Amino acid sequence: MTNVLGRLDFDVIAKWIKPGEKVLDLGCGDGSLLRYLRDEKGVLGYGADNDPANILACIGNGVNVIQIDLEAGLSGFEDGFFDHVVMSLSLQTVRHTERLLAEMLRVGREAVVSFPNFGHRSHRKAIAAGRMPVSESLPYQWFNSPNVRFFTMADFEALCAERGIVLRERLGFEGDNIVTEDLNLNASIAVYRLGRAAQ
Repeated sequence: MTNVLGRLDFDVIAKWIKPGEKVLDLGCGDGSLLRYLRDEKGVLGYGADNDPANILACIGNGVNVIQIDLEAGLSGFEDGFFDHVVMSLSLQTVRHTERLLAEMLRVGREAVVSFPNFGHRSHRKAIAAGRMPVSESLPYQWFNSPNVRFFTMADFEALCAERGIVLRERLGFEGDNIVTEDLNLNASIAVYRLGRAAQ
């Protein structure tokens, strides 16, 4: 797969978003994804982050950004205001995962999330050897990790099923390659496009 933005999950997300949409990027980092979507697709984008350095980087990139604590929810946003709400490689860093997913689908027509898949074979091997895994997708030691949730693709899909969240599309990656077989075992990064259940 072509790696235009330096991260394959960004490339997938960019393909799922249509020109002119309204997008909210939670944990937006330096705003690279939003800048690309604005420049290439005319997207009206807003970033949300809690790190002052990321806020400044977004401003430097000409990206609309607000500083918020995602743990507090998205109460400042109207229902259905956004076409897509994105959270890339950050879902595992929040404590109130269920509430945030519900909020993403309240303020957005669809949600897109990517996260490191704790079920990847290298992580299972580390656990079997008695150690917490450290890898390219989980680069921190247990004592300095920003991650507070460790979950697999199977765990995430079970949560979505329990909460009535529709899995519209999913992809898994290992390095620069799309995984086609047994994603929960072979994909180190998972990307999902989510929707609300029909009312």
